[in-house]
Amino acid sequence: MIARISERLLICPADLEPSRDEFEVIGVFNPGVVRIRNEVVMLVRVAEKPVEQRAGFIGLPRWEIDGECVVDWFPESDWISVDPRVVKSTSTGLLRLTSVSHLRVFRKRDGSSEGWLPGAVFLPETATDEFGIEDPRITKIDETYWITYVAVSREGAATSLASSDDMVTIKRHGLIFCPENKDVVLFPQQIDDQYVALHRPNPNSHFSPPQVWIARSPDLLHWGDHQCLYRGQAGWESDRVGGGTPPLLIEEGWLHLYHGSRRDEREGHVGEYSVGALLLDRDNPARVLARSTQPIMRPMSEFERNGFVPRVTFPTAAIEHDDLISVFYGAADTSTGVVCFAKQDILGALN
Repeated sequence: MIARISERLLICPADLEPSRDEFEVIGVFNPGVVRIRNEVVMLVRVAEKPVEQRAGFIGLPRWEIDGECVVDWFPESDWISVDPRVVKSTSTGLLRLTSVSHLRVFRKRDGSSEGWLPGAVFLPETATDEFGIEDPRITKIDETYWITYVAVSREGAATSLASSDDMVTIKRHGLIFCPENKDVVLFPQQIDDQYVALHRPNPNSHFSPPQVWIARSPDLLHWGDHQCLYRGQAGWESDRVGGGTPPLLIEEGWLHLYHGSRRDEREGHVGEYSVGALLLDRDNPARVLARSTQPIMRPMSEFERNGFVPRVTFPTAAIEHDDLISVFYGAADTSTGVVCFAKQDILGALN
């Protein structure tokens, strides 16, 4: 690991009111973050679950196409817990989420002593969002803020695209990567007249260690030229690897911070999520120049080690300022934090 120059807990469930009286907020985490003039703007995933409990039953929330959030009640014996996030039907083997997520905008002006000011609310509204929308990333390309986010439904976890000129009004563009695919991050400029993205296929057939892929598009909607970019190579990334922060163009190339998780052999437990770094070629980002063989960041603070899913640091945004990089991340699937690193310390961890 490398030294943290600073760290802060930015926002947690106690800071938010639920979207409806019968729900409670259990997580506010995994933010997309951009700087707009003299403000930092976060688009944060807000996870909620029903307050009501019924003896012998389990309540699983979902969104209907008309915009109403409903709770399906099932006999508890019909489901088994996979981990805190997911249950599995004993009769069909199909999965459901134990909570449902939407996105909210928060803004903070430089130097302000006030807390994060709430803005637009981005709710599920299509069949592909039925089980919620999650984990946004924001990339500014020219004058537009492009948002990728995970859309979860009975079809699986897919990736959708949205855009905004001001992070006040958000326009939807629909699915761009079909299930099972998530953790899509966009490069902030075209390369060889093509848009470029990193993505994470999540196959049921495990012929390979977990992987991050790269793809290209003429218009941000239609993607092809898929190539495997990186395979998890160490124990700390043996269960999952996936895109984290949108790549930063620095003098040495494209710097990308990604997440990796360790496999936990204990039933019902989620392995520790850590942060790694890749350096990609400026002109050919499918070429990995260097990587961190050890995590540059692991769950260390109390709010990273304890929460809805313990021991998680999940990077989703990075802002460069002078020789420092601020990394925004989800902590324990519960809260949002920011940590500051020296850029040279990150580069020094690469081999």
